Amino acid sequence: MLQKIIHRFLLSRHFWRYATFDEVAQLYTARLLRMTASASLALFSAVYLYKNGYSLVFIAGFYVIYFFVKSLLPFGLAHYIARFGPKHGMLVSNILNIPALLIFSMVPEYGLVALVLFSVFNAISLVMYNISHNVDFSKVKNTNNAGKEISIMSAMDKIAAGISPLVGGLVAWLVSPEATLWFAAALFLGAALPLFRTAEPVRLNQKISYVGFPWKVMLPSILARSAAGADAYLTGVVWMLFLTVTVFSQSGDAVYAQLGGLASLTLVIGFIVLRLYGKLIDKRKGGELLRAMTIGNTFVHFMRPFASTVPMVVLINIANEAMTSGHVMAFTRGMYDNADRSGHRIAYLMLSESAVNFGASLMSAVFLVIFLILPTVPAFNAVFIVGGLGALFIMSARFPLYRKK
Repeated sequence: MLQKIIHRFLLSRHFWRYATFDEVAQLYTARLLRMTASASLALFSAVYLYKNGYSLVFIAGFYVIYFFVKSLLPFGLAHYIARFGPKHGMLVSNILNIPALLIFSMVPEYGLVALVLFSVFNAISLVMYNISHNVDFSKVKNTNNAGKEISIMSAMDKIAAGISPLVGGLVAWLVSPEATLWFAAALFLGAALPLFRTAEPVRLNQKISYVGFPWKVMLPSILARSAAGADAYLTGVVWMLFLTVTVFSQSGDAVYAQLGGLASLTLVIGFIVLRLYGKLIDKRKGGELLRAMTIGNTFVHFMRPFASTVPMVVLINIANEAMTSGHVMAFTRGMYDNADRSGHRIAYLMLSESAVNFGASLMSAVFLVIFLILPTVPAFNAVFIVGGLGALFIMSARFPLYRKK
């Protein structure tokens, strides 16, 4: 049913597409279910560790190692995708995340052993999915209307990110945090089902080679991707922990529902701006959008230390959603164009995935060092300032697509 609805939506608006309607509908359906499951986990994982007695220093150190390992995984997993295709990569990724979630629910009983096993399965799953999805979408998109297509993909993400935190938070509060993980595991299984019947959009049995790779053109965007990874870590892990420790410190397990409700509420702004951003990107205004939203995003990070009440948190989340949607969509369009231009699609997207995880690892290292030096609240404040400045490097990307003609 979900796939048929998406199919009709695409058919009425995207008759110019050269990929088959079924293929695209299946891709969007799998993406929607996958992101719903991911949003349920991503919002609560760091908070879950904190609520189970792990210190902020331990959590920061854990993420340093976790994201650094994730930055190395693309160099091996990309070879699997090159050989068997991105659809197979997404299928394997969804299946791997099921044991990851079930193991994560056992952290209170088995401690570090369960955490390490979860990290291995989850890291492989996420890296394989991200590369596979980017390879697939960058191949089947329509070049002249890619901004609109990315806005649709982003809308799918907003639907998932809007529904799942609220539902997952309520489940964690009313039943248990572990029940949220089981719920997400079921969604990952559902996300795998549309991929069983799809053909691969790229040539199989490819070999990844760097011979002739246009390093000079591609390197700035790869480095900027590291800044994007640091920004995502700051907005996700650090911000959620800050709210848990300060604004919602007395909430108990109700913090899951409160955080989920806030995330769902503020994502409404995402739907308002997506179409506008898509049109700007298709009109070759993506470069200006990337720069403006990146600067605005930095100011949002500077405001986070002042969030002491729920209304302030809502305002900051709304502003962050508007800015992040803009720079992510503009960056994604430029990244897909670079993948086309490079002649080394999988290699370029592999390097991009490695960079985003390295940036998150670096930001977590900054988080760790600052928390070893300063008390809790001043440490959070300092992390937001440093991270906000670092996020400015997102606009250091020099995408040929956005050059003035």
